[in-house]
Order: sequence, then structure tokens, then C-alpha cells
Amino acid sequence: METNLQEAAVIRIESIGEGSRVCLDFVDHLEPTEGILLGNTGHGYLFVLAENRTTDTYPARPFRINSGAIHHYVVREEGKTAYLAELKPGDKLTVINGKGGTRQVALGRVKIEKRPLMRVVTRVANNEVSATLQEADSVHLLTPEHKEKQAISLVEGDRVLVQVDQPGRHLGEKIEEEIIEY
Repeated sequence: METNLQEAAVIRIESIGEGSRVCLDFVDHLEPTEGILLGNTGHGYLFVLAENRTTDTYPARPFRINSGAIHHYVVREEGKTAYLAELKPGDKLTVINGKGGTRQVALGRVKIEKRPLMRVVTRVANNEVSATLQEADSVHLLTPEHKEKQAISLVEGDRVLVQVDQPGRHLGEKIEEEIIEY
């Protein structure tokens, strides 16, 4: 699968309260600039990095991605998607690196816990791409300069990498339809 990461500007950040957050534990080590594509809608995804850096409150966990809210779409093989709520151990996800290369890696565990969440909205061209992430210092996005940025330190105007997609999904498959998602 080829990825087409694009630069997007952060246009809004808001705390939205507690919700079900999903951590994905993979069966292999992930590199510092490897992560997954996930988002609130089927027309775009933020690139969220693995937890392989030590922060003030979390040790490095190079096998884990703090994937945000349970309702997210996550990109799988061949451009298909799944909801985080549907994933189970043994499922394979597309892990991408900051240069757009990909590999398929199986999940060893899916962990869901109640955590404070924040909504991050970005804009690229005429498209809004958003994700609902945990408000924690373990969540990192990648900048166009290939530097990691903690989600909790984002401010309007910051730039991060996203992937824009065609809207319209049914059971994870792209379909042609008229759809409006926010």
C-alpha cells in the first residue's frame, strides 16, 4: 500500500472530556517514526506515532500506539479501514514510516480504558482531517520536518502529517456515495 502523507495545519484543539481510549500493542518493535493512520472520519487520518520515547509520565513502549477514541477509523491493508472497537489480537494493521513506506504488523493486545480526550482538527487544502486523541504526553504526531510533536503541546498553526482520503465507506471498503462527515 502506498501512503500519501501531506502537511496539514492545526486549526482547532479542544478538550472533550472522558471517553474510551484504545491502546494497540503490536507483536513487533516499532521505529520512532513508525505509526498508524487514524481519524474521526473516512475522508482523512492523522499519522500517530508509536510510544517509543520516554516522557515525564510514561516509559518508552516501542510496541504500542496510543490510538485515541474507540470510534476511530484505522487504516488496514489495501486502503481498507476498521473501527478501533472492532480490532482484536491477531489482526494485522498497516504500520507506516515517516517516509511513507509500509509493513503489515499483527496486534498482540487491544487495551481499552477510560481517559481524558481531546479533539484535534487540521486543514489541508479544502479538507478538514480530525482525530480524538488521549490528552497525555505519550501521544505524538509527526511534523513535516520529521520531528515528533506531543499532541498535548499542539497549538493552532502547528503543522503535522495527515493522509486525505475519498469519503464514503461501508464495512471498511471505499464506496461511491454522497456523504457528509464531521
